[in-house]
Amino acid sequence: MGFAAVDVIRAKRDGGVLSDEQIDWVVDAYTKGSVADEQMSALAMAILLRGMTPGEIARWTAAMIASGERLDLSSVPRPTVDKHSTGGVGDKITLPLTPLVASLGAAVPQLSGRGLGHTGGTLDKLESISGWRAALSNDEFIAQLARVGAVICQAGEGLAPADRKLYALRDVTGTVEAIPLIASSIMSKKIAEGTSALVLDVKVGSGAFMKSVDGARELAQTMVQLGKAHGVTTVALLTDMSTPLGLAVGNALEVEESLEVLAGGGPADVVELTLALAREMLATVGIETDPAAALRDGRAMDKWREMIAAQGGDSGAPLARAKEIEVVRAPQAGYVAGVDAMGVGLAAWRLGAGRARKEDPVTEGAGVLLKVKPGDPVNTGDVLCELHADDPARIPAALADATGAFTFSDAAVAAQPLVIDRVA
Repeated sequence: MGFAAVDVIRAKRDGGVLSDEQIDWVVDAYTKGSVADEQMSALAMAILLRGMTPGEIARWTAAMIASGERLDLSSVPRPTVDKHSTGGVGDKITLPLTPLVASLGAAVPQLSGRGLGHTGGTLDKLESISGWRAALSNDEFIAQLARVGAVICQAGEGLAPADRKLYALRDVTGTVEAIPLIASSIMSKKIAEGTSALVLDVKVGSGAFMKSVDGARELAQTMVQLGKAHGVTTVALLTDMSTPLGLAVGNALEVEESLEVLAGGGPADVVELTLALAREMLATVGIETDPAAALRDGRAMDKWREMIAAQGGDSGAPLARAKEIEVVRAPQAGYVAGVDAMGVGLAAWRLGAGRARKEDPVTEGAGVLLKVKPGDPVNTGDVLCELHADDPARIPAALADATGAFTFSDAAVAAQPLVIDRVA
């Protein structure tokens, strides 16, 4: 059955509920090019303003999955479980988490992306490792998952191609914020990937996509329902992203910090969230064990080296270092009251760690290295952070963002919980 795109747009514009047939048709027609970008832009805006029912969201997600192939991981001899983060500043958790969970008997099929704007991309971080490659065929992906138990790579062209087109369109039409479209975008790729279980890390705060706890909870609930409807055991944690995760923000800098965690050290907040997500992932596939032990005894590090080598990477090669380092110093004595994640993320982006357009290159060694966290005491002139860049012309604008990210108080501030809520 065919429809007129304008009729589907009008139906949603006027607050109507789209039928299954309308949704199936418009997603398929847009993927094939018979619904124009401007028409899908209008529909996306109508969805942003009018919303969707749970039934509409479920059908939209199913239509996006059906636009491409669905991987079959039944040949993998371990239980499969994946993690997805909605993105943040300093969020390198995928790097230590994937080998950690794999070292304890699960298989982690991690299809990741590149960064855009102030949030870093997992693939950009890993590409700072000499020789490592992000592009794997489906056969290579499944074979590595079966053999190593861990793989982080880019999604193939055949997985949810409707999402690839729609994601790019939303980015330039002011419709990224639509919860039905966020949820269906994330879940269509994860379900098509073929994993049996999924743990979602939904970020909340200034450096996150979702600024409010209520909005983040709505998104988490929507995605958990979608996962369960498609037979994927799904759990979500709401976690704080008002402050950057860890101390390192940037590609090679974050790899270095991840290696500290895998060696049994690293910043307390990175370790805490890695272990919290690992426990959730292991529980979804029935593995009862303490993941902290695998960080202490080296099993997770061994799995990291195996995973990196399987994709051509040299885990022992030196990481890139920036040519220029500028320090930001405390203008007063007292306590650090806050370190704004958005300000730090923008500074790292300006230094070359991120990109404004998807085709832009990134500078491997660029970024921000924090020296303090909220609650720390400081004296006037103490170093708050380092700005790392190859191009000195990038530093002044980044300096303004970084300087503005720090606030101070006369008394120590109470620590905020990292894990805010759990949705299952």
